[in-house]
Formats: sequence, C-alpha cells, structure tokens
Amino acid sequence: MPIKRLAFVMNQNKSGALEVLGRLREIAQAENVEVKETFEFPVPEGFLRGMDACCVIGGDGTFLSAASESTKWQVPIVGVNRGTLGFLTTYTAEEIEEIFPSILQGGYSVRSRGLIECSSHNGEADIALNDVVIKSVSASRIVHLNVFADEEFVTTYVCDGLIFSTPTGSTAYTLSAGGPLIHPDSPVLSLTPICPHALSNRSIILPDSVELRVENASADDQLGIAVDGQRNLSTSRDASIRVRLSSQRLPIAQRTDYSHFNVIRRKLKWSGGYAREIS
Repeated sequence: MPIKRLAFVMNQNKSGALEVLGRLREIAQAENVEVKETFEFPVPEGFLRGMDACCVIGGDGTFLSAASESTKWQVPIVGVNRGTLGFLTTYTAEEIEEIFPSILQGGYSVRSRGLIECSSHNGEADIALNDVVIKSVSASRIVHLNVFADEEFVTTYVCDGLIFSTPTGSTAYTLSAGGPLIHPDSPVLSLTPICPHALSNRSIILPDSVELRVENASADDQLGIAVDGQRNLSTSRDASIRVRLSSQRLPIAQRTDYSHFNVIRRKLKWSGGYAREIS
C-alpha cells in the first residue's frame, strides 16, 4: 500500500548516511508523507507505532536494531545500505533515490522473515532475526553443552559455543563458522557448533516445530547468550536455555523483482561465466 507515514532510522556513523537521509526526506515531504526520524540504537520503544514503513539507513547492524520494534508493530523495513556487505539492507544508496517515489506510492513487495525466540532461566525472552549465540562468559573458555530436541538428547558439544540461526541469519555469523546457506523462505533453523572438538560435529538443520533445550555441562563455567550480537540475556548456572522458531514474523519491504540468489551472487562474489553474464 502507499506509504503515508514513514519513520527513518539512521546510523550517523556510516559514511554518506546523513546525505542519503536528507535527500530521501526531501522526496518524502514532496510526496506529502509524514516523516519522523531517530539516530538512537536500539530504536526507542513505540517509535514505529502507527507507521506505514520504516526506512533504515546504515548497515545490517542498524537494520537489526529496528527488527524488534518492526516485528512488534508489523511495520515493513526498507533497508538502505551504507555499510559493507548489507545482506539485509538490500537497496543501494544510488538506486534508492531513483525509485523512492515509486516505493512511497506502493511499488514494493513485503516478505516476512522467520525469527528465533530464546528464553533463559527466569522467563526472560528475546527474539532474533539472525542468530542466538551461546558461549562462555569467559572469552577463552571451552564449553560443554548438552542439547535436546523436543526433549530427545542430541549430543554433548565440546566447543567454543553454539550458533542457532534463522535462514536469514545463515549469511551472518554461522556462515563464518562453516554453517550452510539457507533460503530465507525455508521453515527451518540451524544449529552450528563453533570450533567443535569432534570433527564429526557439523551443522544440523531442524524443522520449524522443534524446541531446543541447552544445558550447561561445564562444572565451573557461566554461559552468556547474545541475541543478534546486540543484546544479552542473563543466565543461571544450572538452568536450561530454550530456543525455538518464533510464531512472530518480521516484514521486510523489498523490490518487486527481488531475487535472493542475485543478492547472494553479488554479496558473496560468486563467479563463473554464466553467473557473470546474468548478474
């Protein structure tokens, strides 16, 4: 639908972001769009309430900072990349200015992305668009983690930590740890050990219905939980951590001709004669 109320979320530390914001603000005001903006991270609670869309200008970290509020109010995010790779912020600064009037008039498609929900010992819970990472709070310590899937014992991982990833997050931390690329529409989550001591420990792809439980089997270590690399949940030495796919979804506004594989080819610099020809 046409965008009449638009929120801008901008990372002013990104080169050129202020200039992009200024030009997009002018375009929006010329289209009689009500505009509000923030430079705060994470996005202030309630900031997106009543908005038709949220335009994030920065990198994927800026995008992630708006994900929770976007999910809460079901406000689609338009991601403009002023960072590096930008798997989430798929619009370039050059193209967004040209097609922004069309976007404001409704020239975009909304696709929903899966989220991971993680809860700790005291009922504290959070959602992640990319991943939930469980490690020792001591950076150099190896952890021993018992993992259960729907209360069925999987194994005890001896490793630097575990990454629980959505399909969207498969191009983030888990990719660096040897995890698989997963199409964002896939109803699954992945579990990837970080530097496991058993060479046979590899990523596991699990269905969207599964609930995972993690027990700390390290006698003298405290675990930490990082949510999208931006927020932390508190843990108890003896309590389990639960991870599952959330029933909530994040709406993302993308080009009507958006192609996931085109993004992958460009961002990961896949080569080959045919790939270069059609990119």
